[in-house]
Amino acid sequence: MSEPNEPNCASCAAKDAEIAKLREQLAAARKDSTNSSKPPSSDIVKPETRPPLPEGQEKRKIGAQPGHKANFRDLFDDLQINQVVPHTLSDCPHCGGELRRNGDRVHLFQQVDVALPNLTVTEHQCPDYWCEACRRSCKAELPEAVKRGGMAGPMLTTLVAYLKGCCHASFSTIRLFLRDVCGLKIARGTLAKIIDRVSSSLADSYGELERLLPEQRRLNIDETGHKENGDLLWTWCLKADLFTLFKIAPSRGSAVLLDVLGREFDGVIGCDYFSAYRKFMRLVGVEVQFCLAHLIRDVKFLCELPDRPTMAYGIVLKQELKKLFGVIHRREGMSEAAFCRELKACKASMMEVAKQAPATPPAQAMAKRFAKHGESYFTFITTPGMEPTNNAAERAIRFVVLDRHVTQGTRGETGRRWCERIWTVLATCRQRGISAFAFLREAVENWLDGKESPSLLDGAFAPA
Repeated sequence: MSEPNEPNCASCAAKDAEIAKLREQLAAARKDSTNSSKPPSSDIVKPETRPPLPEGQEKRKIGAQPGHKANFRDLFDDLQINQVVPHTLSDCPHCGGELRRNGDRVHLFQQVDVALPNLTVTEHQCPDYWCEACRRSCKAELPEAVKRGGMAGPMLTTLVAYLKGCCHASFSTIRLFLRDVCGLKIARGTLAKIIDRVSSSLADSYGELERLLPEQRRLNIDETGHKENGDLLWTWCLKADLFTLFKIAPSRGSAVLLDVLGREFDGVIGCDYFSAYRKFMRLVGVEVQFCLAHLIRDVKFLCELPDRPTMAYGIVLKQELKKLFGVIHRREGMSEAAFCRELKACKASMMEVAKQAPATPPAQAMAKRFAKHGESYFTFITTPGMEPTNNAAERAIRFVVLDRHVTQGTRGETGRRWCERIWTVLATCRQRGISAFAFLREAVENWLDGKESPSLLDGAFAPA
C-alpha cells in the first residue's frame, strides 16, 4: 500500500515548496518603508488603511491638542519699530462713564508688513571721446564689478539665486515673481546667466569643504538618484560635524568614496548596509557605523515572512533591538559607565541571538551579516559623538529629493555644478544656524569685486 502513495507524497512536497515560495514572493511584494530601505514616498502608491480606533477612543481633532504648550513670539524692540499708532478711548465702551488712565499699563499689538521691492536702476554713462593725436575714438571702461554682473546688480542676483536654490522655483516662476512683484521683465536666458555667475561665486567655498572631507573624524553618508537628460546619476550627501557637502557622480559605487575621501581616510563613517560602503570598508580598512534604523526595517521584514522559524527568529531579534533602544532612550538618567555597560550587554545578547538562526535562506543571510559585520552595528558605543542611526544624512538629503521632484533634475555639467554648490551652501548654513541669503549676498559681492570667496566655516558667519 505504501508504494502507490509515494508519488502523491512527492507531489504534496512539491506543492508545499511551491506554496512556500509564493508566500515569500508575496511578502517581498509587500515591502514598504517600514520593513525595507524603500523610501517613504513609495508608500503613496499603495497607502495602508488605518486600523479602526479602539472602542471608546475618539478621533483626535485637528489643531493644538489639550495640554499643548503655547508658543509666543517675542516683541520687537523700540529700535525695530517704524511707527507707533495709539488707540484711545474718550469714554467707557460699556456704560459711557468717565475714564482715567490705569497707571502706565498699555496693551501692545505689533503688526508686521513688508514693502514692495523697489527697483534701483543705475545708468553707467561712458561719453565717447575723440583723440586728435591718434585720430581714434575712445571711452572710459566700466568698473569690473559692473561688467561681471551684467544686467543684474548684487541684490537682484542674490534674490534670483535664493529663489532658484532655496525655494525650488523654476525660471518661469522667477520671471513671474519679478514681473508681478518687482515690475521687472527679464528673459529666461538672462536668469540662466545669473545662476551661472552665482555658481562661479560659490566655487571656492565649495572647494574648501571638498578638500576638508578626508580630514573629518566622523561622516554620515547617504545617496539618492539624480536625473540628467534621461540618464540616472547619483547625488552623494556627506555630512560632517560642521558642514554638509553634496557631490553628483555617475556612479553609486565605492569608486566615488575613493575619489572623494581617498585611501588614507581615517575617520568613522555612518551609513546603511549598501554594498559600496562595505567595499570601501574592505579596501580602506575604515571604521563604519551601520545604521540601526535600517537594521530594524530588515528585521521587521523577517517577522512578516510566512515560515514560522524565520518569523520567530525575526521576533527575537526585534526584541533585542527594542532592549538596545530602550537603553539609548534612558541615557540622560544614567551615568556614562552604566550606559556603556548596558549597551555592551545588549550588544553581546544580540550577537548571540543572531547566531541561532534557523536553516532558512533569509535567516541565514541575517546570521552571516552579523557574523561578518555585526561589530559595525555597535561602533557608536566606543566612538563619542557617533549616532547609532544614519538619520543625520537622511535628513540632510531630504531637501535634495524634494528639489529633484520639483525641478526634474539637470541638463548638463553647468547645472550639476550649480546644484552641488547651492545644496552644500543651504545645508551647511542650516546646520550652522546662519542666513543662507546673507552668505549668498557676500559671495556674490566678493565675486563681482574680484575678491576671494567667503568661507562657510568663517567665524563671521557663525550664529550669535
